[in-house]
Amino acid sequence: MEKGSLVGNIAKDLGLDAKELSGHIVSPGRTPYFALNYNNGHLQTAERIDREEICGQLEKCILNFEIIVVDSMKIYGFGVEIAYINDHDPTFQSEKLVINITENTALGSQFPLLEAQDPDIGNNSMQGYKFSNNSHFSLLLQTTVKGKQNAKIVLEKPLDHEEEAIHSLVLIAYNGGVPARSGTAQLHISVLDANANAPIFNQHIYEVMLREDLPIGTNVITLTASDRDEGTNKNMKYSFVKIMERASQIFHLDTNTGEITLLGSLDYEDSSLHEIDVQIQDGRGLLDTSTLMIFVTDLNDNVPGLEIMSLIHGIPDNSPPMTEVALLKIEDQDSAENAEIACSVPSNLPFQLTQSYGNYYSLMTTRALDREQVAAYNITVTATDHGSPPLSTSVVVPLEILDTNDNPPHFLQSVYTTYLMENNPRGTSIFSLKASDPDSGENSRITYSILEGNISDSPLSSSISINSETGIVYGLLSFDYEYFQEIQFWVKAQDGGSPPVNSNVSVTVFILDQNDNAPQILYPSPPIDGSTGTELAPCSSEPGYLVTKVVAVDADSGQNAWLSYQLTKATEPGLFTLGLHTGEIRKARFLLEKDALKQSLVVLVKDNGQPALSASVTVTVVLANRIPEILSDLSSVSAPIDPPSDLTFFLLVAVAFVSCFFLTFLLVLLVIRLHKQRNSQLFQSRSVNANGVPVSQFVGIDGV
Repeated sequence: MEKGSLVGNIAKDLGLDAKELSGHIVSPGRTPYFALNYNNGHLQTAERIDREEICGQLEKCILNFEIIVVDSMKIYGFGVEIAYINDHDPTFQSEKLVINITENTALGSQFPLLEAQDPDIGNNSMQGYKFSNNSHFSLLLQTTVKGKQNAKIVLEKPLDHEEEAIHSLVLIAYNGGVPARSGTAQLHISVLDANANAPIFNQHIYEVMLREDLPIGTNVITLTASDRDEGTNKNMKYSFVKIMERASQIFHLDTNTGEITLLGSLDYEDSSLHEIDVQIQDGRGLLDTSTLMIFVTDLNDNVPGLEIMSLIHGIPDNSPPMTEVALLKIEDQDSAENAEIACSVPSNLPFQLTQSYGNYYSLMTTRALDREQVAAYNITVTATDHGSPPLSTSVVVPLEILDTNDNPPHFLQSVYTTYLMENNPRGTSIFSLKASDPDSGENSRITYSILEGNISDSPLSSSISINSETGIVYGLLSFDYEYFQEIQFWVKAQDGGSPPVNSNVSVTVFILDQNDNAPQILYPSPPIDGSTGTELAPCSSEPGYLVTKVVAVDADSGQNAWLSYQLTKATEPGLFTLGLHTGEIRKARFLLEKDALKQSLVVLVKDNGQPALSASVTVTVVLANRIPEILSDLSSVSAPIDPPSDLTFFLLVAVAFVSCFFLTFLLVLLVIRLHKQRNSQLFQSRSVNANGVPVSQFVGIDGV
């Protein structure tokens, strides 16, 4: 058939689309005689095919090949039978054949003719012989066990050398084709004198067993023959009559001695049997033939062949077990156990070999692979035959594990806690967090974000922000410890995979207190008109008498709110003491006559911060034994009177005293009422100012 002829529609036979056949044809050990048309799925001839050249005399000539689909690693096996046609003529080895027969040969003697060759098989092969009419000879055809036709001439009438020394015949060989083909040769039969004897081989068939590893020059066999003639008629020559071209390059025949030696190397895989027809001929042209059968025994001289037919260079790391990663072809040109091959991969690798089709093996995974554990494999596949000694070969299959986004970002800590001093500058960096992702590429690129929330009814995004690339958290506000003491929020880390995977972590920022608030004095409350607070105490009170208590608070916390009280100025030093931590003003001694009834005390309240902040208050203490005295002292405190200078002043005083005596009684009652009302206001003021301030900041060391 011409090149490009249609053989069959592969796509239709397999039920596939032509585009799915993206692969290649593998023809083991042969020229690629076929090609696949990927446009229409047709199988076409790629070369002209000669059946006799490919298959010789085999009854069936089938060309086997495989089509490997690369994408799916599927293998489809095909066989194309080559039908024979009668395209060869029978041919003789020589156009002129010579047979020598002595004239006293007995009637009925048979003489073999050289066989004609026809490479066709079946009915197209050799079917018989015929030759021109001759009264002395007839043609005898015999069928061998293999079905071949052997021709022999039979002597039917006595020969006479003097009457006719040479008989010339035309020998015709024909085959059974339609139409039949034939070939001819000239047959010359020489009649010799009666005293001639033909040489005879000692064996009609010689059989020899040879190892294929024999060196060149090794003696194969020595042919022997005998001849009863004497003199020059006994000089015999050995020759090959029928020998294949390949065998003629391997074997050498010594024409004089009949010794056959190796001229080339034997190869069992090339030919396991060499069948050679040999001939012995004496000086008068008489001859005899014999057949030499040389059997070549196989040795384990071929290393197993291991070839990667298809390969996936990378698979995702979430691929399920039994994922196919490579297709390998394994074969051995030896025979029997020398061609039996065992394949293996290292046992510590998660791969196995499974026979797929014929000599094809699939390399598959045995479990799911994880790129984060092993990113790439170099898989050594070893093929070892069962010969003695065994031969092996190896091939390395590279495989990269492709990353999938199967790992979420992982924070270095499960919970983040950090501290920030209050009054921080706006935009300052609070702290940084870091997450890692064992994936690669975009799957490991992490972006950070803060999950929305509120801080004291304000959006979280208005107070803090995070750098999406570095994970650094910034404060957008200047935080005030007195406003809130901690910030809790969640940070989300999300990778760049598709789909993305994320994880969250809790973050707590504790605001640390600074000493930014001075102590606030709650009692005595500073008068609005700028006057000082006045406290009353009897003159006869004993030392330790509690006159009053200075109460102060500090909005700070910790040691910044630890308050201490100091008496910085007093009218009469030593008369009163001030509790360092309680703020209690007590009498330190009895009142002396020289001591003034009005005592002015300046109290300094200082916190324990660094630097310390303070506040001060002036407390006026009026001493008297009775209420009228106290009231008069109060009058004197508020309106001091200079001593009279003349009698008129004393008269006015006396009139005023008499006039106001009655009013004094009423005034005393009013003062008492006002004093009670003032104490009530003080207690109410304490409860109002202390709202929202920790109780611990009001309690002194002694529990007051």
